[in-house]
Amino acid sequence: MLQIVHAPAFIALTILVIICGIAVIAIGIKAGGELCRPAHRSIGSAPADLPVETITLQSASNETIELVSGWLIRGTPGMGVVLLLHGLRNDRRQMLDRTKFLLRAGYSIMLIDLPAHGESSGECITFGYREAEGVEAAMRNLAESFPHEKIAVIGVSLGAASLVLSKASPAPSAVVLESMYPTIEEAIARRLQKRLGPLGSLLTPLFLWQLPIRLGVTADRLRPITHLTALHSPVLIMSGAEDLHPTVAETQCLFESANPPKELWIVEGAAHINLHAHNHKEYEARVSAFLQKYLREGG
Repeated sequence: MLQIVHAPAFIALTILVIICGIAVIAIGIKAGGELCRPAHRSIGSAPADLPVETITLQSASNETIELVSGWLIRGTPGMGVVLLLHGLRNDRRQMLDRTKFLLRAGYSIMLIDLPAHGESSGECITFGYREAEGVEAAMRNLAESFPHEKIAVIGVSLGAASLVLSKASPAPSAVVLESMYPTIEEAIARRLQKRLGPLGSLLTPLFLWQLPIRLGVTADRLRPITHLTALHSPVLIMSGAEDLHPTVAETQCLFESANPPKELWIVEGAAHINLHAHNHKEYEARVSAFLQKYLREGG
């Protein structure tokens, strides 16, 4: 038997649906703005026990010139150089714990604030798109400053993705990728869940729709797992066994996509945290052996 919906009820239902739709779009647009908001902050002085030189690099794109701020520490000549890249909404100070053990091993070290982070310029976070240009500027500077040294890169999360998405020249002699997300889709879905709760990921398509408008880039340009196949440097991929972004399965997929030589370390008991702080002894042993092999022994 057919039910007849009276006109006033139908109109009210239609208005309710429209209001809900507008509310969802408004929430999605607001969330998109928050995710892209720059993470500028004053860094202050470097630790007194580090012989730091303050540097400012130029990161040029087709649209603008950004200034990339950082620190340079000169180690023992001939021992190699390491570029350190922090994670999303962090800055160069996130990498200070790694700096100290690398300096003890004799490496020269550069730490930068990725574009739109710390003291580097940039109007919005672009999930690796313009951050990659900061990586390229750092690699150019290192090649000019240390022409006879091999260069390695250690990147965390966004830092790792920015390296993989970059067209760094020269190519690094060794790469360490920590907690790197495989695609922008997974990264955004989990960030929205973190901010808005379990249903937040439902807004992912709405955010992806905003990418060309906000950032001038489409989602297919922001998939590290796709670009990883173009990286021919030796790579060490690591992630926490309890990490939900990326999951162990996603990290395994990244490892399978990488070109050899490659190594994988799933860190037991670790979530999406500082893997060095979680188990600094094993971290330092594994990373030291990896860098020694490809920066000093020739691979």
